[in-house]
Amino acid sequence: MQQGIKTITLPLPYRLGSVNCYLVATDTGYVLIDTGSSNKRNQLERELESAGCKPGNLKLVVLTHGDFDHIGNAAYLRGKFGAKIAMHKDDSGMAERGDMFWNRESGSTLMRVIAPILFRFGKSNRFEADLYIKDGYTLSEYGFDATVLTIPGHSKGSIGILTAGGDLFCGDLLDNTGKPVLNAIMDDVAGASASVEKLRSLAVNTVYPGHGKPFPMEQFIRDNR
Repeated sequence: MQQGIKTITLPLPYRLGSVNCYLVATDTGYVLIDTGSSNKRNQLERELESAGCKPGNLKLVVLTHGDFDHIGNAAYLRGKFGAKIAMHKDDSGMAERGDMFWNRESGSTLMRVIAPILFRFGKSNRFEADLYIKDGYTLSEYGFDATVLTIPGHSKGSIGILTAGGDLFCGDLLDNTGKPVLNAIMDDVAGASASVEKLRSLAVNTVYPGHGKPFPMEQFIRDNR
């Protein structure tokens, strides 16, 4: 089913780094994992089109969690490309209400106000998902031989996507902006530790993080014993 993975790296506003989106080519079209922040929408579209992804053949947008730097273009892509949006129910309020701290213990009132401005997530970018996915859900009907994993920690509704070949799209549980590590921003540290232990028990070969370059899972395990 799966044919190839294209990494699309988009700059974040205010020099806050970059975020990854992953375009997966299948026999029936394309699946996009995460969408970046709305400030680089034109660049995202150019990347999609250069890969052959156009309105009509983008079948599904999968969101690893509800942060605005990952969901910023989801509503727009659904409108233009006709794709369905899938995410975990536990992060749904982030997208629907425009509140990144909707399901988090941390986060001040000031940050609730600033975050949508910082990441340019206005009312036009809010949405309700078409599909709520959870642990064990298979994406085979979209031509993608992969399964959903619940991996909370960064947020309650954080998910990973594990392909039959051992590729893991982990959202913001792990990152590799310097070396492969647990993401520094965790709402639930105990939950994150449990999620990492869950991954250790699975046949994961290559990790595709939300931030930084892909890396071998064995490297993370070796460096974080």
